[in-house]
Amino acid sequence: MNSSNSSPPNSSLQEISTIESLTGDQDNLDTKDQSHNSSGRRAPTMSPGNASHAETALTQQSKLTRFTIAKDVKEQVVFADHENAISLADVVAVAKYTVSVHVQDVSKTIEHLSRSVSILRDHLQDGHSLYGITTGFGGSANTKTDHPFDLQRSLLQHQQSGILPVIKKPGSIRAKLKSPSSRTFMPEEWVRGAMLVRCKSLCSGYSAIRWECIETLMAMVNANLIPLVPLRGSISASGDLQPLSYIAGAMEGNPDIWVWTDDGEGGRDLIQSNVALAKAHATACKFGPKEGLAILNGTAFSTSVAALVVHEANQLAVLAQILTAMSVEALMGSTGSFDPFFATVRPHEGQAEAANNVRMWLKGSSLACHTDDGSTMEGRLRQDRYSIRTASQWIGPQLQDLALATKQITVECNSATDNPLLDVEDGAVHHGGNFQAASVTSAMEKTRLSLQMFGRMLFQQCTELINDKTNNGLPPDLAADDHSTSYTFKGIDINVAAYASELGYLANPVSSHVQAAEMGNQGINSLALISARYTSQAIETLSSMCASHLYALCQALDLRAMNAAFLESAAREIHELTYEAFEYALTMDELEVLQRDVVSHVLGQISKTTEKDAEDRFQYIAKSALSVTVPYLTELGTTRIEERLDLMGMIREWQVRCSERLLDLFKLNRDDYFQSPDASKYLGMASRKIYHFIRHELKVPFHKGLVDYPSEANGLMTIGGYTSIIYEALRDGTLYSKLMGLVEEISIDGAESEAGDLKSNGVSNAWEKMANYPDDVQA
Repeated sequence: MNSSNSSPPNSSLQEISTIESLTGDQDNLDTKDQSHNSSGRRAPTMSPGNASHAETALTQQSKLTRFTIAKDVKEQVVFADHENAISLADVVAVAKYTVSVHVQDVSKTIEHLSRSVSILRDHLQDGHSLYGITTGFGGSANTKTDHPFDLQRSLLQHQQSGILPVIKKPGSIRAKLKSPSSRTFMPEEWVRGAMLVRCKSLCSGYSAIRWECIETLMAMVNANLIPLVPLRGSISASGDLQPLSYIAGAMEGNPDIWVWTDDGEGGRDLIQSNVALAKAHATACKFGPKEGLAILNGTAFSTSVAALVVHEANQLAVLAQILTAMSVEALMGSTGSFDPFFATVRPHEGQAEAANNVRMWLKGSSLACHTDDGSTMEGRLRQDRYSIRTASQWIGPQLQDLALATKQITVECNSATDNPLLDVEDGAVHHGGNFQAASVTSAMEKTRLSLQMFGRMLFQQCTELINDKTNNGLPPDLAADDHSTSYTFKGIDINVAAYASELGYLANPVSSHVQAAEMGNQGINSLALISARYTSQAIETLSSMCASHLYALCQALDLRAMNAAFLESAAREIHELTYEAFEYALTMDELEVLQRDVVSHVLGQISKTTEKDAEDRFQYIAKSALSVTVPYLTELGTTRIEERLDLMGMIREWQVRCSERLLDLFKLNRDDYFQSPDASKYLGMASRKIYHFIRHELKVPFHKGLVDYPSEANGLMTIGGYTSIIYEALRDGTLYSKLMGLVEEISIDGAESEAGDLKSNGVSNAWEKMANYPDDVQA
């Protein structure tokens, strides 16, 4: 087999170079220089390699982009030799995008590997007792043998004990592939990633394995011949013995080890491994002393799944912050909760980063409140609720945990994890336990708990958004039409509760369920693969919640934009109606007072009566406004208004006209917005781009209510159908590229922004619109 000696083609995209220059080296976990806030105090910043968590996620995504934007992915290469480190992005590229695995210099690699093989040969010639080479395995290591080749076959035989589908016809196994409850085998991407990690570990040169074995393993990866591996059965103690035995079995051409291959029609078929090797023109391995053990005795499967999970968890962490910024806008919250002052007096690095990110992503928003004048609108809380007000304090620790998890898994990807290991410097054979994958378990437990914490916060934000008692003036269930017959996002509200509950269950530790195994020899074991599998489930569940919340947020932002236009026209109309009704009864000064009070009352009631159907709503509002007009006019009438004026008649006429005109305006405004919905001009930096992506690229529309019930004629989808489109964009990475663009923007802009930078793009804040009446209305 020929191995490529060339480097992967360099991307010419300028943005990737820009990203890498911004984020730099990510290999070490250090603290970067602190940045000053506007008060002169120093706010901490955090994360691996002199970069924030978001910048670390950006770097990994940019590396992955280098692979995925290539015209031919097969031309891309990940080097797994001893002179090159692999990153999480490399594992994702090989696992999900079938990028090839090679060594940079075959002759150097062969020379490097031969040193440990020679050391092992010398020890055997000298008659030394070596675990798993001249002895039995585990609790049976008290047995001895002079048949090292048979011993390696015996190792594979007793480990190839997992449960797999008996009938391996494509139709039968594909049905099981689509049914997680009945699936007994791993997804191909987990196996492909494990094959890369094992190649890297073996190429480190401490395992006494020949180049020919590694070459066969690489040939299988590059030909996309991926073994069918049992889902369950590893306790990740002496590594992932059982799963890796199926890779080893495929490498030796065992006819009862099956391999996925291309079927020539864009699908995948199963063939026997001996047939697969012939297809790849690869040589079947006959494992020599230690070589079978070298392949089985490692953490490759745990590490592969963990790498895929942590990579996606980092993206979801960025998304959680963007969704928080969007929630601040949708709930008309305050940016003050994210002021740098809080992190200067409580200098947790993750908190400082989260606050800075959210604050920067809110730049330009006319829905969020950027100032605090000490006043509170009637009926509104003085402070935002916890789900947005304490978001940076909630998110921050998770970013720090994920930064450590990222480092742990990156180290594991570049480690030698079998036993025994040979020191090529002094020739010593070391019997130890590098296969104990507790570091992977530690990373997975932290990651899974972080996902649950993100989910709990996002659930609360979403349910507060849908509930008209907590959403600051949005309609119940975010229904754009009459609520008596439309409950648009009520199902979503229930769904996110289910997702939050499942995340809570999944967050329970796996490591506390260790059982002693294998004659008591494996008395403690990491359960790393089990933990990684459950973390993968948590990724799926949180992604479902994020998709649901994102759909709800875009709906809420559209409703805010639609309502903002209505409030402005309603204020002008009530101002004019009041003038026309009472111009002959009042002086100009008296009339201005009445206009101001009536408009203020009507606008306030518009936000408080969203649960009512439109006709009832505006009749109620007009009637409630009598609590302002009647006392004011009655008091004036007792002093000087002429008796010939029919004061009550004027009030009744005003009430009827007010109700009718508000209803007409509301319907006209709603119909106009339905025709061309666009909330962009009201939105901040992050919301504007994500909103555009959802509405225009994914083509998920503003939901108009019952009129959007799917039919053959209108071609519309269910609410779940549109949510699924967003979910798929999350899982396939399409949305993440948009998120990373936002990370890049705030990296370029700098960590801090003066208060003046937070002004909106020429659109007045909707709350300020009410507070500044009558000046805004008269302008």
